[in-house]
Amino acid sequence: MRSSSIDAAFWPASKLPDALRVLANLPEQLTGDVPLQEEISAWIERQAAHLGCEIQPLESTLADLESDLCDASPALLRLPGDSYLVIRHSSSRILSTVAPDLTRHRLPLVSVCAAIREPAARTRRAEIERAVGPQTSETVDLLVREQLADIRFDQCWILQGSPGAPPLAWLRQAKVIANTAKLLTAHTVQYLLWLASWAILGSLSFSGRLDRGWTIAWALLLMTLVPFRLATTWLQGVLAIGVGGLLKRRLMAGALRLAPEEIRHQGIGSFLGQVFEAEAVETLALSGGIAGLLAIVEIAISAFFLGRLAMLLALWTALTAPLAWKFFNRYRAWTGTRLEMTQDAIEGMVGYRTRLAQEPRENWHEEEDRALAAYLDSSRFTDHIANWLRAAVPRGWLIAGLACLAPSVLAGETAPSHIAITLGGILLAFTGFKRLTAAFADIVGAVVPWRRIGPLFRAAARSERFGQATATTSPAEPPEKVLQTDRLTFRYRSTGPAALQSCSLTVRRGERILLEGSSGGGKTTFASLLSGIREPESGLLLMNGLDRDTLGDRRWRRHVASAPQFHENHIVTETLAFNLLMGRGWPPAQKDLLEAEAVCRELSLGDLLDRMPSGLMQMVGEGGWQLSHGERSRIYIARALLQSAELVILDESFAALDPESLHSALECTLNRAETLLVIAHP
Repeated sequence: MRSSSIDAAFWPASKLPDALRVLANLPEQLTGDVPLQEEISAWIERQAAHLGCEIQPLESTLADLESDLCDASPALLRLPGDSYLVIRHSSSRILSTVAPDLTRHRLPLVSVCAAIREPAARTRRAEIERAVGPQTSETVDLLVREQLADIRFDQCWILQGSPGAPPLAWLRQAKVIANTAKLLTAHTVQYLLWLASWAILGSLSFSGRLDRGWTIAWALLLMTLVPFRLATTWLQGVLAIGVGGLLKRRLMAGALRLAPEEIRHQGIGSFLGQVFEAEAVETLALSGGIAGLLAIVEIAISAFFLGRLAMLLALWTALTAPLAWKFFNRYRAWTGTRLEMTQDAIEGMVGYRTRLAQEPRENWHEEEDRALAAYLDSSRFTDHIANWLRAAVPRGWLIAGLACLAPSVLAGETAPSHIAITLGGILLAFTGFKRLTAAFADIVGAVVPWRRIGPLFRAAARSERFGQATATTSPAEPPEKVLQTDRLTFRYRSTGPAALQSCSLTVRRGERILLEGSSGGGKTTFASLLSGIREPESGLLLMNGLDRDTLGDRRWRRHVASAPQFHENHIVTETLAFNLLMGRGWPPAQKDLLEAEAVCRELSLGDLLDRMPSGLMQMVGEGGWQLSHGERSRIYIARALLQSAELVILDESFAALDPESLHSALECTLNRAETLLVIAHP
């Protein structure tokens, strides 16, 4: 690696597939031509998905490049002139890059940022000099810097490992293996030094003399312990934060990949319970798991210094196993009872008014009382076993170990240094048992909830179709037929009746189609097939003449925007702008915000915007503004229109609107939707 000019590390656009392969550190060769400039971000995202990675675009401004690029690695950085840098590591001063000939170069961060700013800064400088006349260079630089703060920069893509990677690769992403090895090394060295200091102190105590040299050596060993103990504590935090962050990311990815049928039959109590359990797995597993691992290391180290008493340690461990297994079973039953109570309580809150109206007053809390009584009995028995485990195991070992050591001490046949080392091993094993039994409850408390969030963890590994079509394979002119279906069949259960049977439809560009039918006739199911939420059991489904395997899941959903029925659509607790543009991209550009406001006013939501102190940036949802049924419906319509899709599907989106709002909503929808499919009752 050497310091060099930026030109030596440039990757031309023609070698962009090789640049991504080098960045991902994979031998696989990417296929597909390099797209046009305006499609580069989508192409990079698709190619990274082929490599089993994820791309996170970096959102910054030209004035904040230094502070944002110092943490952007590994990343692909686009420079003016359509050239690229492959950044392997970044710091506050240096970017470590890889050139096309695979040599490494160290580039000053300031120089790279200056090269990115140079075209915009030159234009702004000329405009400022013409506007303000002759000024000092410092004044002009400050004015240029201020104007650069308004110019967005989004030409950097940070490479991240896929959250659905296999377990070993997933652990590597969080650097679990490396950090665990460092943690165990630091902890082992710490206790070896502790035992060495104990041996010196014990030898001096049993010999009845105080040697100056050995006393200094003992003090130096204790001082040497300090950095290793600090390293152990610091590595525990690093390991916990890394694994915890990656676990949350994976659970979120798994939740987004669940099929609608996997969610439909679960209540709000079940979902809230999974949130609590995810927190329990993260906190209890990491804290208890790390503590338990270090306790096992302490017990293993003590076995090397116990000599003949190592057999006693093995026997004591074997005797402890049945008690630990019994505690595990009781704790699992207790946790299951607690989770059932949580789910029932949340579900009961939803239907509490029904209970008040239909049940006699004396029966309102009958079920809760029985559940609490059973929970109390289970808690007492579990606590009784836990107290025995935490108190009897370490103290019993200490008594047994000292009892076996006492004959050697009384006989005087063993050297003082050996007695001191053996005593240190007994105390070290006592500390290990004490920490292990204390951490065991946390470990068990994480294992039991894992069974419920395990499906979310595994769902993240589900494969996603990335498609094969690129910008170069797309036709020069859009085809007349936007969407074609031929004999689509769908069943909710493989053994159940067909919800749809041999449905065919052709949607041409620019058409406005009204799909009417009675309730339960399959209109919503048909819309979910067209929008890609569900997949047909059989039949043909094409978008612009290409099937879903060719386009891929993400590109298919970019072609079709759907506003589901009211009960299947949601306003999240975020800004109104986020709720409107969540299907378009975030963070938004200024033109996105202007278009979102224009669509809202066309949908007669101008009064709502004017009432909000922060306008589009006002927080809405459960914790913010109370939106009416009609206002929510129009926000759902605006969300679908703002995605600029070729086909917009509105499923009973106009049912809750008054005549005046309905007229403005229809007018806005007809003006903005290129091709429209509206589902309604007759």
